[in-house]
Amino acid sequence: MAEHYFDGSPASEDRRKDVTAVVWGREMVFTTSGGVFSHDGLDKATAVLLRHYAAPTAGVVLDLGCGWGPIACAVATTGATVWAVDVNERALELTRLNADRLGVTVHTALPDDVPDDLVVDEIWSNPPIRIGKQALHDLLLRWLPRLSPTGVARLVVGKNLGADSLQRWLVAQGWPTERVGSEQGFRILEVRRP
Repeated sequence: MAEHYFDGSPASEDRRKDVTAVVWGREMVFTTSGGVFSHDGLDKATAVLLRHYAAPTAGVVLDLGCGWGPIACAVATTGATVWAVDVNERALELTRLNADRLGVTVHTALPDDVPDDLVVDEIWSNPPIRIGKQALHDLLLRWLPRLSPTGVARLVVGKNLGADSLQRWLVAQGWPTERVGSEQGFRILEVRRP
């Protein structure tokens, strides 16, 4: 059976390599490895999301599906409190390593290890669309209620991967969702509390 980046414990060889990404005008070096999402470098969708928004400077931010941590680590350099959540244990290990390398604090956790009372001001995510529609819906309905009353989720989703239908579904679930940008075949969606 093929291995996926959303497997809890990747069986593939842990071959690490360094990649460079420029985020908010700052060059950052990250370590990646096989068995995690976009192990060859910063993926196009995440790059679009990071280009679209200025860095948050305060508050509590959740990076949902953090992979090797490009969003979490970049946001942590701005002074926000950051939680990085992923089901992939190797991804969490790499996020911790990358945060240490950048000299920032990122709280990493498996989904079930996040404190029940954690409320966040922002959720940033290139959500794992390939886990399947129902699993994706369950994932979003689990984490969106963590938003503070004025909180916002910032999602980037490929148009060809169902961004428009996901937006309609979120609205139908009572989560006001607006498309605030479109670039290189990706939609940027903002989801707010009802």
